[in-house]
Amino acid sequence: MLLTEQPPSSAKNTVGFVLVVEDEAIIQEAIALSLREEGYSILLAEDGYSALQIAKTTARLDLVILDVMLPSINGLDFCRILRHEGNNVPVLMISARGNESDRIVGLEVGADDYLSKPFGMKELVARCRALLRRSRRDFVANNAAVYKFGDITMYPDECRVTIKETEINLSPKEFRLLDLFMSHPRRVWSREQLLEKVWGVDFVGDSKTVDVHIRWLREKIEVDPSDPKHIVTVRGFGYRLG
Repeated sequence: MLLTEQPPSSAKNTVGFVLVVEDEAIIQEAIALSLREEGYSILLAEDGYSALQIAKTTARLDLVILDVMLPSINGLDFCRILRHEGNNVPVLMISARGNESDRIVGLEVGADDYLSKPFGMKELVARCRALLRRSRRDFVANNAAVYKFGDITMYPDECRVTIKETEINLSPKEFRLLDLFMSHPRRVWSREQLLEKVWGVDFVGDSKTVDVHIRWLREKIEVDPSDPKHIVTVRGFGYRLG
């Protein structure tokens, strides 16, 4: 389905531009109505392919609300493609499949939050606000070229990392791993994704090299590397920060 745009009464005063990707008309309309009442400008799509075209051609997009079960391209594949192309717009994934493994898969492919159907519209709006607040904080942090997580401070432009104001030495691969984790806090990264992002798509070798570098990185940033609190293993899926 082609792009449908339903802006609020004053686009200048909109609190955010949200793409709602949902093929069930009743749910789509309910979400759009609730968000428009809060001042959001709404873009609509009923399938993954149309949603991708909108994401690629829309100048400003602050948030995507994404159903998992979609025609043409499902929500999981949509999210994978979006992240592979370097689009970091916040994604709130919604699905009738709400068990723990489904939520983990959704987060692992790049969603920022996961909401199980049926859900209340007040909760959905609250989650949208939270994602937008977090995204804007990250934007400020990116522009300031400084990431902070607990006692760790990273200065990407200076290739420098400190813990409690004491500078630590990281190898280039360790630095790039930490940069990726700190720029996407709580996102789960699989070994394959880390290899692609840090080592490059042409890397030929065993994915266990990721585990080795994670272990080396933990030895430098964790109080107890055997019981890590910063870079956490998500068993069966990969690693995340926090």
